[in-house]
Amino acid sequence: MIRRIAVALILTVLAAIAAGATATPAAADFRLCNNTGSRVGVAVGYKDADGWTTEGWWNIASRTCETLLRGALVARYYYIYAVDYDHGGEWSGQAFMCTRDKEFTVRGTEDCLARGLDRTGFFEVDTGEQQSWTVQLTEVGEQSRPLRPDQRLMPMPPATQPARPPPSVSGGAQ
Repeated sequence: MIRRIAVALILTVLAAIAAGATATPAAADFRLCNNTGSRVGVAVGYKDADGWTTEGWWNIASRTCETLLRGALVARYYYIYAVDYDHGGEWSGQAFMCTRDKEFTVRGTEDCLARGLDRTGFFEVDTGEQQSWTVQLTEVGEQSRPLRPDQRLMPMPPATQPARPPPSVSGGAQ
């Protein structure tokens, strides 16, 4: 009888250890999915405890997703600028931040031109203080998958003279 209890206890402990080893923690990231037929370049801006930061470039293939920032979100609002490499056009807005043509991380949003940087208009993403968020880039009239009830459509800021109809964007918590 004691032997049966000991064997059962050992099996229970081993099962718990195995379950813990295979459990995956919930991802808490800021992601972007490129649901267009084109390759896109993406830059992101955000404000953390140290001030404003912009980072780029992520080159995201057609119909793929990429994690831009890993870990729990540090802000409610994030800012995105994206450019369509294949057909021209952009996803932009009125929140101006500093960027450059090559890979970059820039602290601060002031005096971009005087610092030898470009001044670029980003669009705002309101994450609603979620722990993770995914932005969906799509072309006008293109919906790659139905929106879940908890996803919100985000209006597309007017693009600066796009080569084709401006793209659209939506986002949601994961």
